[in-house]
Amino acid sequence: MRRLPVYLVLDTSGSMSGEPIEAVKNGVQVLISTLRQDPYALETAFLSLITFDTDARQLVPLTDLSSFQMPELKAAGGTSLGAALQTVADSINREVAKSTIDVKGDWKPLVFLMTDGIPTDQWQRGLNAFQNSKIGITVACAAGNGADVNLLKQITNTVVSLDTADAATIKAFFKWVSASVSTGSQKVESGDKEVAGLNELPPPPPEVNIVV
Repeated sequence: MRRLPVYLVLDTSGSMSGEPIEAVKNGVQVLISTLRQDPYALETAFLSLITFDTDARQLVPLTDLSSFQMPELKAAGGTSLGAALQTVADSINREVAKSTIDVKGDWKPLVFLMTDGIPTDQWQRGLNAFQNSKIGITVACAAGNGADVNLLKQITNTVVSLDTADAATIKAFFKWVSASVSTGSQKVESGDKEVAGLNELPPPPPEVNIVV
């Protein structure tokens, strides 16, 4: 079976403490429960959770939706975006099955990155490894006005922003992510096609602004 890998890469730095981190926890829970009701996603989508603060770590390796266990999330420390990009690249290289002459590998991963601040590490170091990974689409989300959309544009052309990092807005973002994963699952299940751009995803809700 060809899996559709989905990597959630979430900022858990100190500035996310309080309402934002609680909203992220709830958002991930909503995302999982929504996708578990989608037969296409249940069949093909595999989810990984990577967080970054003073360091980056893969809290949940690529896991099918029915087995996914929500880890403990705490907000503290800096914003090691470079380490996060490197961790995503390493995880993809390790976990995503590549196509060979005889066997088709997994579909190209969908990556959803969310941050509310400016990197505190040499973030370009992880960028090369990340950009050398075979990814279907990367969506970077600037949560609130503390994040630098121009910097995120160097990682991916697909950048969205949230005016505030509060519960309602973050929840809206995660609902859109779950709809996007559902669309990706349906595409690969029905027509052997992968999502390649923002125009192939569902239109985002009013809380999620597309950065042009």
